[in-house]
Amino acid sequence: QVQLVESGGGLVQAGGSLRLSCVASGRTFSDRAMGWFRQAPGKEREFVGAMSRSGISTYYADSVKGRFTISRDNAKNTVYLQMNSLKFEDTAVYYCAAAAAGASWAVAVGNPLAYESWGQGTQVTVSS
Repeated sequence: QVQLVESGGGLVQAGGSLRLSCVASGRTFSDRAMGWFRQAPGKEREFVGAMSRSGISTYYADSVKGRFTISRDNAKNTVYLQMNSLKFEDTAVYYCAAAAAGASWAVAVGNPLAYESWGQGTQVTVSS
């Protein structure tokens, strides 16, 4: 497993932007698909998007497609979530997660059980 630490959350007005970062410890970051999830109060954890190990492939939930972008820098062991055109309903705690090293990219899309390491979460609050 790897240790994950998110940062970049905060309070933003609707229509604004935030960029979340997630730094991973260890030497296997580049061997892992990375995902972002979120959980709003009273709701289940929701898949936001994921990126393959190489960074070539990405997949987004319909609710964020066209507004959110995932990127990664394997040299820095970091994955990012750029969030634009934020809406009130994007308010949630955001978590990054790392799939098992070498796991299939297809398994990592949308499936929280494919992820073996989770960050502590960072709060994103969008004011209307």
